[in-house]
Amino acid sequence: MKAQLKFEYVALLVLGILAFRETEFSWWWFAGLFLALDISMLGYIFNNKIGAFYYNLFHNLGIAITIYIAGALFSIPYLNMIGAILLAHSAFDRILGYGLKYPDSFQHTHLGKIGKNKN
Repeated sequence: MKAQLKFEYVALLVLGILAFRETEFSWWWFAGLFLALDISMLGYIFNNKIGAFYYNLFHNLGIAITIYIAGALFSIPYLNMIGAILLAHSAFDRILGYGLKYPDSFQHTHLGKIGKNKN
């Protein structure tokens, strides 16, 4: 099952890259903002609940797709760019095993435990 999920996330990563290619923006935007989304982890400075909320907000595939579609419907290129990068980044994180977070700890994700203390 894990291999099947990873294949699905690879497909979503490719879809995000192809969606970005359809925008008018330079690839420098993609490179610069791709990892910038991890700034959402700063919520963990306050507590696990706030950290999980912001991490999940910036790593939600449904939100990424909704933003991209809104950009297409309302002809707002910045929304297309943001949606495509959100989709690609979120899929990339899932490939690496970083799922959406539960509010009890950063290591507890919908894909299972991550980190040194997985068990």
